[in-house]
Amino acid sequence: MGNEAVSIGANTFQFFTRNPRGGAAKKIEQEDVNVLLAIMKENNFAPVLAHAPYTLNACSAEPSTREFAEMIMQDDLMRMEYLPGSLYNFHPGSHVKQGVDIGINYIVELLNKVLKPTQEVTVLLETMAGKGTEIGRNFEELKMILDRVELSDKMGVCLDTCHVYDAGYDIIGQIDDVLEKFDKVIGIHKLKAVHLNDSKNPFASHKDRHEKIGQGSLGLEGIARIINHPQLRNLPFYLETPNELEGYAEEIALLKSLWKNN
Repeated sequence: MGNEAVSIGANTFQFFTRNPRGGAAKKIEQEDVNVLLAIMKENNFAPVLAHAPYTLNACSAEPSTREFAEMIMQDDLMRMEYLPGSLYNFHPGSHVKQGVDIGINYIVELLNKVLKPTQEVTVLLETMAGKGTEIGRNFEELKMILDRVELSDKMGVCLDTCHVYDAGYDIIGQIDDVLEKFDKVIGIHKLKAVHLNDSKNPFASHKDRHEKIGQGSLGLEGIARIINHPQLRNLPFYLETPNELEGYAEEIALLKSLWKNN
């Protein structure tokens, strides 16, 4: 994955720790790890971001699903220690009509079980669009989780531009206000990464459908403001747009042309 990232002009990448719709994970080979670490060092990579599988629902109403989430996250975090300083992102989950408070209790319980004082990976809660019974539809829900995690220094937030826009935060027209609110509610120091996506849907739609950069409701000018914002421009950005490798290369080149080097 390191060489593939370099081939399209990237200096970091996101990857799934295992099948995004299942539980299987590939065996780790130390030789492969060493090659990747060398590529990352040679090309001055930003931290790589691992994404938990979509099947991980830490606040499910089903005990077996919560047990599965704990098993997967424990294994993922152990595996990520092969890449010191990396990031691990997960969707907080859906409480499935149990209510937000109960869902958050389950998430906090999981994190307090799996986080270790010695780990070198930072775990990120992803901002969500608010469809169905998703937790993480607003900054306050994320704060409720972060405030109760015992090893708070191991936690952060990944801001998804499509999700926050669909959730009702006008990151295009009022980006300063959105980031000011994030700072007041959570603390801007907790913002560790950005999923950079356009949206197929209009503002506050609560839909969560990603679009290619500049081809959705956020628009190219809005995306340019995001990547150049002083509170965001030095964070690692990760594309989650509906593309193949060639399309990602084109988007990276476009974003580099919009990024002001000052």
